[in-house]
Amino acid sequence: MSLYRNIIWFLKGIHEYTRSAASQNFNAQDLSVSVVGRSFLITGANSGIGKATAMAIAKKGGTVHMVCRNKDKAEEARADIVRESGNTEIHVHILDMSETRKVWEFAEAFKREHFSLNVLINNAGCMVNTREENSEGLEKNFATNTLGTYILTQNLIPLLQKSRDPRVITVSSGGMLVQKLQVDNLQSERGHFDSTMVYAQNKRQQVVLTEQWAKAFPVIHFSVMHPGWADTPAVSTAMPQFHQMMGDRLRSAEQGADTVVWLALSKAAARQPSGLFFQDRKPVPAHLPLAWTHSSTEEIQRFMPECSLNTLTSHPHI
Repeated sequence: MSLYRNIIWFLKGIHEYTRSAASQNFNAQDLSVSVVGRSFLITGANSGIGKATAMAIAKKGGTVHMVCRNKDKAEEARADIVRESGNTEIHVHILDMSETRKVWEFAEAFKREHFSLNVLINNAGCMVNTREENSEGLEKNFATNTLGTYILTQNLIPLLQKSRDPRVITVSSGGMLVQKLQVDNLQSERGHFDSTMVYAQNKRQQVVLTEQWAKAFPVIHFSVMHPGWADTPAVSTAMPQFHQMMGDRLRSAEQGADTVVWLALSKAAARQPSGLFFQDRKPVPAHLPLAWTHSSTEEIQRFMPECSLNTLTSHPHI
């Protein structure tokens, strides 16, 4: 079954995820908006899709909070965005999303210091190619991609709920289509460690989180999306062979960011139901046909508490 999924997914990717497949027929009016006075928090905002998203929002007048791990790269990216957009309401916050206690502390501080947050964009991610643990004993990919996203979102929901037209967008990956939610091995402790599949599993987890958040918090518009195969520093570093093989068939970072920006800014996106998976500004199925990747109700009911449990286990005083 996994071979079937991988073959079908790759063929789908060649057809839908490349530069040539990026739509040229989007409705330009969807993004003819001003978002002056609205605030946006973007993780992983100093390069790739995160930076392209921050740039696009800054050009529309939004207040942008860039959450980045590396201070020098973050400040350099901020300078680029301010220079090109003319918008000085760009703020840098330094945070390592793999350190879950620090993520919780950041979210709590942000709620104290800011009276509103209109849009949260969960973009930061990683693909660590060997099994490594963070300082709290959590596997790094899971800690960053899933638990960091979970803790940041959960803790900012009260602030989002108080804000006008609140939205949460999570940047997932089409790779999640080859994965079924695996509740019994969240830390990748059993079996062969394949970083590509671990990353895909984390991205499936993000889709499940989005679906469950949409049901639990109807006042907020939740969405999760696939940017296509984009030429970003993260892809070239984590998947050098794939990056070399695909070459100029990869989308630009701006093309990869387009649907994120559309979901964050447009009225058309807000008219879509909450909790959907998007690709090229359209909701698309979150499962391949006949791939047996749907989760049971029981699996989902176990997964959400497991995220909470891992949070509490890594820092019991929360």
